[in-house]
Amino acid sequence: MAAPSSTRSARIDALRGLAVFGILLINVWGFVYGYTALRYGVIDASATSADRLAVFFAAAFAEQKFYPIFAFLFGAGFSLQMRSLAEKSGMDDARAIYLRRLKWLLVVGLLHGTLLWFGDILAAYALTGFWLLRHAGESWPELRRSLRLAVIVNVGVLLLTAIIMATIATMADYGAETADEALLANDIYTHGRWMEVTKARIGDFGMNIGGFWLFVPRIALLFLLGVTAVQLGWLTHPERHRALWRRILLVGAFIALPLNVWWGYEALGWALEPETSSRLVHMASFLLELAGPALAAAYVALFMLAGERVMNVLAAWLAPVGRMALTNYLVQSVACGLLLQAYGLGLGAVLSRAQLMLVVAGIVLAQVALSRWWLSGHDQGPVEALWRRYTYRR
Repeated sequence: MAAPSSTRSARIDALRGLAVFGILLINVWGFVYGYTALRYGVIDASATSADRLAVFFAAAFAEQKFYPIFAFLFGAGFSLQMRSLAEKSGMDDARAIYLRRLKWLLVVGLLHGTLLWFGDILAAYALTGFWLLRHAGESWPELRRSLRLAVIVNVGVLLLTAIIMATIATMADYGAETADEALLANDIYTHGRWMEVTKARIGDFGMNIGGFWLFVPRIALLFLLGVTAVQLGWLTHPERHRALWRRILLVGAFIALPLNVWWGYEALGWALEPETSSRLVHMASFLLELAGPALAAAYVALFMLAGERVMNVLAAWLAPVGRMALTNYLVQSVACGLLLQAYGLGLGAVLSRAQLMLVVAGIVLAQVALSRWWLSGHDQGPVEALWRRYTYRR
C-alpha cells in the first residue's frame, strides 16, 4: 500500500524540534550519572558557579518539560495520521497499518534501551499506543469520557506517588544511599569496561521498564490531549484559539514557573548535600509532577501564539529537526554514548557540568545543520524512511 500524502505544519514541526533538544538537555545527565534519584550526580562543594547554574537551569527549565510536549505531539500525530489513513483505506485498514507502525517502534525502543540508552521512551510510547489505537475514530463525547477516565487514573497515580515520596522522606539513610548509588553509577559509566557499562545499562533499562506502570498513565493522558487538540483545532488552527493559549501561558508564567524554579533550587541543593536531603526536596519533586507539564504547556502556548515572522525564523532552524525527530533522538544516544561513556571517549569522567552543557550545544548545532542538509535532498529522515517502508509494506 502506498503511504498517504500529508500536509505538515512548520509550527508543529518546530515545536517537535524544540522538544527533541529539550529531551537531550535532560538525557545527557543519565549517560554520565546513571539511573538514580540524583539525576545530576553528587556536586562537590568547590563546584563553580557555572556548574551550579547548569544544574539549576536543567532542573528548573527542562526536567519534566519536554517529554510531555513530545507525548502530546505524538497523540496529535496519531490523530492526523489515522484521519488520513481512514479517508484513504477505511478505519479497519488504518488500524492495521498503524499497528505495524507501533510494533516497529516497540522493537526499535527495546533495541535502543538495551544497546544505547537505558532511558528509552519509545517502548513506552509504543505500548501506550496499542491502547490508544482502541480509541481511533472516537467522537468528541467518547473521547471526553476517555479523557475523564485518564484523569481519574492519573490522580490515583499521583496520590500513590505522594505516599511513596512521603515514605522516602522519613528514611534516615536515603540521602546517603542515593549518593553512593550515584557515585557508583558515575564510575561505571565513565570508567568501566564495555561489559560493565553494558550490564549497568541493561539493569537500568530494566528499572526504567519496571517504572512504566507509574509513567504510562501520564503518557496516555498526554496522548489523549494531543488527539483532543487536533479534534478541537487547538494545534491545527491556533489562531482561532488565542484566548485559550493565553490562559495556558498565564498559568505557566504565574503558577508553574515559580514552582519549577523552586525545584531547580532544591535539586541543586540536593546534589550539593545529598546526605542531608530535606522534606522540602521531596515536596518540590512531587509538585514537579504537575508543575513540569504545566510549564511544558506554556512552552507550547508560546509557539501557538508566536507571530508569523517569529515563527518563520524558529521554523527555519527547528522544523527540519522535528521532521526527522526519531532519527535525531537515536543519533543523540549514539553521540552521547561515544563521547561521554567509557566504551567511547569517556569525556564524562573529565568534563564539568557546565562543559557537559557545551557538549549538548554542540550536538544541537550539528543536528540543526545535518537535518537541514539531509532534508534538502530527502523527504524525511533515514530512520523515518525505514519506519515508513515497514509500515506500508505490501
